[in-house]
Amino acid sequence: MTKRFKSAAVAAAVAGSVVAVSSVLLAPAASADVKVVLPAQKQTKKLGDGTVITVARSGERATINPSMGGTPLHRNAWVSGKYRVTSSNEPKKIEIQAGYIVGCQVNFGGGTIGGGAGAVGLSDGNVDEEDLGVGGSGTLTLGPGQAQGFFINDVEYADDFGSDAHDPYVTYTETKSARLSYVNSQIGLRGCAGYAQARSWLRALVETEFAVETLNFYGRPFSLG
Repeated sequence: MTKRFKSAAVAAAVAGSVVAVSSVLLAPAASADVKVVLPAQKQTKKLGDGTVITVARSGERATINPSMGGTPLHRNAWVSGKYRVTSSNEPKKIEIQAGYIVGCQVNFGGGTIGGGAGAVGLSDGNVDEEDLGVGGSGTLTLGPGQAQGFFINDVEYADDFGSDAHDPYVTYTETKSARLSYVNSQIGLRGCAGYAQARSWLRALVETEFAVETLNFYGRPFSLG
C-alpha cells in the first residue's frame, strides 16, 4: 500500500525515516511582517516498559503578517519547524502528527491549555481533541475564549478497495529515529477581534513490544497580533 504525504495540498517525498514538507505558500513581502524565531526544545519520557523516548524540536520560526482580508479580524502566519523522535530501543513503529494550537484571547502562558512550553504529556493530559476541536485545516475561525488545534500532516493512500484515504499520522518502522520537517505551512485566523496566540504541537505514538503510548510535545506560545 503506497502512501503519499501532503501538507497544504503539496506532496512531499518520504525517504527512509525522513519526511520533509515544503509548501508553495510563501509569506509576501510587507513592511508589517513580524518574524519570530522560537527556541529549540528537547524532552524525554520513559514508557511503562522502560523504553526512553526523546522528542526534540528545532528550527521553529514564524512570519506573521496581515492577511488578504486586510482587517484586524484576519491574521496570517507562515510557520516552519523540524522534529526528531528517538527511542532507546527499536520500537515496532513511531507515528507522528505535527500541528498547532491557535487561541483567541486565550492565555497559553499559564499552562491551562497544552501544558508548559516544551512539556511532554501523555494522551490523557491537558490537550484533548474534544476540547479543542482538532481539524485538518490551517484556516480557523475563532471567537474570544476559543482555541482549536489542527495538524499539518495529511498522508494520502489507496485503501484495500483502491479508494483514496487519508491518515493524519506519518508512520516510521524499522528505525529508532523518526524525523519530520515542514516549511512555510500556513495558519490563517479569522473572526478574532482581540489578541491571538499560537503554539506548535507534536503528537507522537510509539508502539513497542510491551507498550503503546501517545505523547504530546508543546512549543513556546507566540503572538499572532
